[in-house]
Amino acid sequence: MKKFICMLMSVLLALSLTACGGGNGGKETTEKSEVQKIIAEAQKMSLEELAKKAIEESNGKTLNAVGNSSRGKSAWPLFVEYLKTIDSSYSAEMNWQQPKNNKIFDQLTADGLKETGTFFMTLIQDGAQIESKMVQTGLLDTFVPKEWAEANSITPEQWTGYLPLQTLNKIFEYNNVSGKKYENCWDFVAEGEHGLFMGLDSEPVGKNFLLMLTKDEYAAYLKDAFDKLPAAKQGYFKTVIDAMESEAKDLNLGENGKYALAWIKLWVNSFNEQTDDGPICNTLVKKSAANQFGLLVYSKVRSVEETEDTSVKNLSVAAYQDGYEGIGGYGYCHYLFVTDNSPLPWTACAFIAYMTETVDGFSAWGKDLGGYSSNPVVARGTEEKFHHSEGSSAKVQCDTTKDRGLDWWEKQGKLVVEDPVYCASVAFTVGSWIETLDKYKPE
Repeated sequence: MKKFICMLMSVLLALSLTACGGGNGGKETTEKSEVQKIIAEAQKMSLEELAKKAIEESNGKTLNAVGNSSRGKSAWPLFVEYLKTIDSSYSAEMNWQQPKNNKIFDQLTADGLKETGTFFMTLIQDGAQIESKMVQTGLLDTFVPKEWAEANSITPEQWTGYLPLQTLNKIFEYNNVSGKKYENCWDFVAEGEHGLFMGLDSEPVGKNFLLMLTKDEYAAYLKDAFDKLPAAKQGYFKTVIDAMESEAKDLNLGENGKYALAWIKLWVNSFNEQTDDGPICNTLVKKSAANQFGLLVYSKVRSVEETEDTSVKNLSVAAYQDGYEGIGGYGYCHYLFVTDNSPLPWTACAFIAYMTETVDGFSAWGKDLGGYSSNPVVARGTEEKFHHSEGSSAKVQCDTTKDRGLDWWEKQGKLVVEDPVYCASVAFTVGSWIETLDKYKPE
């Protein structure tokens, strides 16, 4: 894989993590917790060795975990089946919680006050908050599986960032029933347009997307897309762009910063706030949703129920259309951590290794489009097993359900990729400016 997004993000994070103990949960390495000591041992073990430790530790027990993806619950039974190939008597149940409205940080913080926690591990997103609220405070520890590291041509000790399970993407999709097309990312913020999008506080990765647009690389995408608009369309946007020039200078942005701020302002003041990506998808696939569009998780199209009035064929992926210009969406990672007061740390390490080192372990995410393993060996195996190019497990095979893969999204799709370090660096400048916009809706 020529460009490994999550690795790049985590390497960047190392700049801020090194001073506080790197992958050891933000604590000084000379004062390791009991869980960190176990992690140090676990990082020298194969998956099978970890599995034996997990069987010894958790057989017959009920476990609790919390995560931003409900599919963690789906991965657990597969892990249990794997453990049964080693010890047929193994059994364990898991309660998986998926808090809404960004409450996962509150839950983990409260649980972290206990000597022995309730949650044995977590799968979590939003790198900026993970760094400030979870890692620097020592609540979460990074475990780097030995065979995952080998697949990425490093040792566990060389890895200094978080452990990414996957990169996933949110993309621009629109209802095509009326024949209307969106041919440029500026079309989504044109006068009268109201895209469906999750609230910026209920899912902060959405706000991180807007912060990332101000990074030079992505601001340039917006500038180039603007330049390719017909002159008749440019006038409406140019007024806003020109008005943002002084703001961009005040915020110390690059030469194209005014284009990013203009797009952000128009987007925030126009989007139609939704509670979740599932309802957004369910709306857009209806015949009655003509001329509507949204920015949503790509994998949601997998579960569309086909009826006379509802079909995934009513939906088009903007970036897949010939001649489309500009950003096609944004990408971010799900990270895996062991809680620093984990009641079952060996089982946590084994489960994390299973999800990151095997195709079956990643299948809860990999069987569908829009999720890409951080392990290049698993990524290739997932592609071979589930045939993303043929629409994966989507119920209907059409252009919309044919995932073109991470490499395509990075290059042709101009995916805006979340960089936690950059997000954190502009959180109090650009982030505060976003919160002054007319339709920004804080809690």
